[in-house]
Amino acid sequence: MNTVLVIDDEKFVLDIVKIALTQFGYDVQTAAGGRQGIEKFDEGSFDIVITDIRMPGIDGKGVADHIRRSHRQWTPIIAISATPWLIEGKLNDFDSILPKPFTLKTLVDTVNDLSRRTVAAAV
Repeated sequence: MNTVLVIDDEKFVLDIVKIALTQFGYDVQTAAGGRQGIEKFDEGSFDIVITDIRMPGIDGKGVADHIRRSHRQWTPIIAISATPWLIEGKLNDFDSILPKPFTLKTLVDTVNDLSRRTVAAAV
């Protein structure tokens, strides 16, 4: 079972993403902002991180920067954003970008695809 960390400052988004991915067999943990997300990432073991871009305090770019400097720098990161143009030119930090609103099918397909690619790269 793959473990996913979802970081967003909107509880509704955290709840919906957790419910959707849990139904497809993922173990999902959530964090209510960038600082909490970084703490959970450092303390846990995650196969994929999904982070909102615009959050107060540490934003999604800050989360991605932290992950890319960590000893688990190859962890796939999915950015979710209602303002995807803010991350244009910064695509190297993220493995995928989902503009809000996104369908649950798109979310699950993206997570499944990154999970398969990660497993294939490890073989």
